Amino acid sequence: MLKYLETLSLEGKQLVLYNDRFGFLSGILHYHQPYFIIQYKSQYKALQQNFKKNNIVYAESLFLFPLEKLPKTIDIACIKIPKSSDLFELYLLQLLPFLKEDGLVICSFMTRHFSKKTLTISATYFEEVEQSKAWKKSRLLILKKKKNKPLKKRTKAIFLDNNQGLTQYLGVFSGHRIDIATQFLLQHLLLQPGEEKVLDLASGNGIIAYHLHKQKNNIEVHLLDDDYLAIESSKLNLTGPNSIFHWNDTTEELSANYFDLIVCNPPFHFEYENTIEIALKLFKGAKRCLKKGGRFLVVANLHLNYKTHLIKLFDEVNIVNEDARFVIYECW
Repeated sequence: MLKYLETLSLEGKQLVLYNDRFGFLSGILHYHQPYFIIQYKSQYKALQQNFKKNNIVYAESLFLFPLEKLPKTIDIACIKIPKSSDLFELYLLQLLPFLKEDGLVICSFMTRHFSKKTLTISATYFEEVEQSKAWKKSRLLILKKKKNKPLKKRTKAIFLDNNQGLTQYLGVFSGHRIDIATQFLLQHLLLQPGEEKVLDLASGNGIIAYHLHKQKNNIEVHLLDDDYLAIESSKLNLTGPNSIFHWNDTTEELSANYFDLIVCNPPFHFEYENTIEIALKLFKGAKRCLKKGGRFLVVANLHLNYKTHLIKLFDEVNIVNEDARFVIYECW
C-alpha cells in the first residue's frame, strides 16, 4: 500500500485509514493528517503508545468511529481488508457518502486470504475493481468510480434456534447466527440466588446479558467488549437503566471485588491468528473484579483446555457441562 501511495500525489489530499490495528500505517502517513477509523479499544491504545514512542503529534479529532459521519470529503481511503466481509462492507458504507466522485480506495490483503466475497462487495459499489500483481504474497485491490445507488442497512437481525431475534451491526462477531458455544452456554445458564451484579465479559452483541435480563430484569448487568461495534450493537438489544456498557479490552476501569457473577465466552481468534493470550488476560481481570464467594462461568472449545490456567487463579474450578465440542467451567 505504501509503495502504491508513493506513485500518487498526496499534496492537499484528504486520507482516511481503516483497520490499522497497531498504527504502523497511521504513523508513516501522519504528516498528511489522515482520519483514523478506530474500532477497537486495544487499537486506540496501540496507536497512542506508538505515536508517543515515535514523537508523533496528532489531534484527537482525527480519531473517528466506524458509525460516525466523516467530517470532510475524502480523496483516498486505505483499507487493510479484515477477515469479516461484513466488516469490509460496513467500512464502505461509512466511506461512500463522503468519497469524492474521482476518489480512490486502496485495499490491501495477503494473497492466501483472498475471498471472492470481497470482489462481489467491491463490484456492488464501484464501477472499476482492479487487482494488482502479487508482491511478497500480498496484493492490492483498487476501487474507482463509485456507483450512485442506495446503500444497504448497517444492521442485521440474528436469531436463536427459537427465533428469538437480536440486532447487531455488520462485522460484529458471529454475524450469521448466534455463536454455537454461546448457544451451549445459554442452555445451561441460570442465575443463582444473590447474583444481583453481573458482568458479561467479551459481550459481543449482548446476547448473554439479554438472556440473564430475561430471567431477572432488575439485576445490574455490565457489558464489556474491545469492539466498539459490539458495544453499540448491545445497546440496541439492552435499553434498560440497569444495563451499563464498557468499551475496553481489559477490566482496568471496573471496580475490584464488585461482581456476584461474571460470564465469559472468550475470543481465541485475532483476525487470522489463534491465540489464548486474550482469554488469559480476561481471566485475570475477572478474578480481580469478582466478589469473595463470587462465581465465574467460562464457555470454551474443549481443545483449549483452559482449566489448567483457571486453577492457577481460582480456589475452585469445576466442569459443570460439556459435550463433544464445548465445555463450561464454573470457578469460585
